Amino acid sequence: MMALLFYLFIILCCAAHHVTLKDEEGIPLIAKYFNTKGRYEEVNPNLSQDILAVNRTILEPPFLECEEIHLTAIIRHGTRYPNAKDVRKMQQLHDIILNNSTGKQSWLREILTQWTMWYTEDMDGRLVQKGVQDLKHLAVRLAKLFPSMISEEKLRGGLIKFITSSKHRCVNSTLSFKAGLTEMWAIKDVEFGHEVNDTLMRFFNLCTRYVQEVDQNQSAVTEVQKFKQGLEMMRVQEKIAQHLGVSSSLLTYDLAEAAFFLCTYEFAVKAINSPWCQLFDEDDAKVMEYASDLREFWKRGYGHDINSKSSCILFHDLFSRLDKAVSETKLRQKVSEPVTVQIGHADTLLPLLTLLGFFKDTVPLTSNNYASQTQRSFRTSHMLPYAANFLLVLYDCGEGDIRLQPVLNEKPLTFPGVTDPQASVPLYENVRKRYQDLLNGCDFETECQLLKDPAEV
Repeated sequence: MMALLFYLFIILCCAAHHVTLKDEEGIPLIAKYFNTKGRYEEVNPNLSQDILAVNRTILEPPFLECEEIHLTAIIRHGTRYPNAKDVRKMQQLHDIILNNSTGKQSWLREILTQWTMWYTEDMDGRLVQKGVQDLKHLAVRLAKLFPSMISEEKLRGGLIKFITSSKHRCVNSTLSFKAGLTEMWAIKDVEFGHEVNDTLMRFFNLCTRYVQEVDQNQSAVTEVQKFKQGLEMMRVQEKIAQHLGVSSSLLTYDLAEAAFFLCTYEFAVKAINSPWCQLFDEDDAKVMEYASDLREFWKRGYGHDINSKSSCILFHDLFSRLDKAVSETKLRQKVSEPVTVQIGHADTLLPLLTLLGFFKDTVPLTSNNYASQTQRSFRTSHMLPYAANFLLVLYDCGEGDIRLQPVLNEKPLTFPGVTDPQASVPLYENVRKRYQDLLNGCDFETECQLLKDPAEV
């Protein structure tokens, strides 16, 4: 039944808006600044030539005798439509242009006379056909990268566990990932289930302290508001207004962001280098990227301690599974949970990556240090495109030598603060030592208790 519903979703999705991939339309010059609205292919450009290409050499274990014994993959959903709130902003911008524009450029004429506002509020973040393909292709690539882990035998044997957020885009991404595997192996005689678990995959909604002190508290993002009103952003807004031939008084930050989103979604959803992209040069795009990164930094990243601590429950779930696999291996038992695939959101991944200390810059992102942050590590365009994936791969290298490799978007990472001769695949015990304080504490219930009246925060 689930498979039937999935394929019905595919038919409806594709019938509504056919997706084309035409080389001659090209890639927007600013595509690498699209933040969490970016394509996975911008993070891994080789996939533009071969969507199933993998590079096993950069993920090889340190020693020939090492064998993979466990893999956890935490994956963001695939490409989606804009949410209803952003659609309303896009519609407002389009209306302003239609009623006020005096510009004469050919690309603007195209917006005024040929482009139709086809986004509707009922799309509200739903997975698109490109998103289906994102997850199908990722499944095949991961099976190629880790053939002993993601295999037909393990799938049929119930040894690949699937967990998803309840959001439709995540459930459909989970179905797409499974379809990528079953189609690759031509499995038609059985369906594979999944568990919906918002406690793990949408922990941010369940952490009271986070919701009240950060998510619903404007004072938690004052740096973001300052940057929106700063000189860099004002210059971008004035340029957009000039390009559109409208009064700058009509162009708010929200509408400038709506224009940027129109460029990003036209490319991500329809593979079109849209005339909307002509509103931004590279310098403008960098400012828009920084505004978004600043928001993510203060709402999900290093800006507030509770941002990362909200993911304690996912952190402990992850390490309990790793501990169990290590214990079983040392007892010479078969690993009982060799593969777990968990599909959630950018808001699932970023707090966890932050808790683990990845992409932490020496100087925090603020409203007044844009110019000095051009080489920052905290860049969501690189970290969190659609279908972003964080893998932890456990290796048994013999004689009690068990190692852990972190991988982000199919590229190896190095655990910050872990000292090991094999930096990219350190001993598991060294990783545990690095995170010992979190393993001993980081209790979700304790961290998420409201410490004071939110009006006082």
